[in-house]
Amino acid sequence: MALEKAILKVVSGDPLSDPSAKDIKFMFNPTEMSFTRSSSWDYDRGARGHGLLPKANFSGIDPYSLSLNKLVFDTYENKGRSSTGENLIDIIENIKKGVSAPDGENKRPPIYILSWGGMEYFYCVMTRLSYTFTMFLADGTPVRALVDIDLREVDPTNLPGGRITNLAASRQGGRSPLNKSNPSTSGSRSVRNKNNTAALESLLKNN
Repeated sequence: MALEKAILKVVSGDPLSDPSAKDIKFMFNPTEMSFTRSSSWDYDRGARGHGLLPKANFSGIDPYSLSLNKLVFDTYENKGRSSTGENLIDIIENIKKGVSAPDGENKRPPIYILSWGGMEYFYCVMTRLSYTFTMFLADGTPVRALVDIDLREVDPTNLPGGRITNLAASRQGGRSPLNKSNPSTSGSRSVRNKNNTAALESLLKNN
């Protein structure tokens, strides 16, 4: 079985993002991926039960967050260049576009899809970047870096800026370990997905 590399794919057809941003292809796959999500509850202190605890009301869920730590980017073996001919500075500059404000009115950093093999995890934006150069050539050229990236989920049917893309529409029902069906709600979720798809098709026709 061929080795599959993880990748942060730039969502195409997005007029608000930096057009020079390219996919971030990992040289070495992550050793672990830890996802975090929290839910929000409001407490009504005026309504208390027999145990004198305030009544809890569910108010929503927060997006998934993911931290990828100590990603290795190494060009030493190829004399300062990657297998595709890029030097390490070019690679880091492309990653930095995820947390950089591009030139132009109403522009923003790109939206990505985290993908690994046949698995698409989520649409996301980069919320934090940290990198450290750990190896240099004799002339001072950096050839190895450790990179930490924080990602935060965004809704593919309602992207920042109100942009809805064909890619987002096709993502409905896609293969993702974060969106497995719950047997107790699969019927209602199926109806919602059909309604969402119909709404998306209508919006896309009008764009």
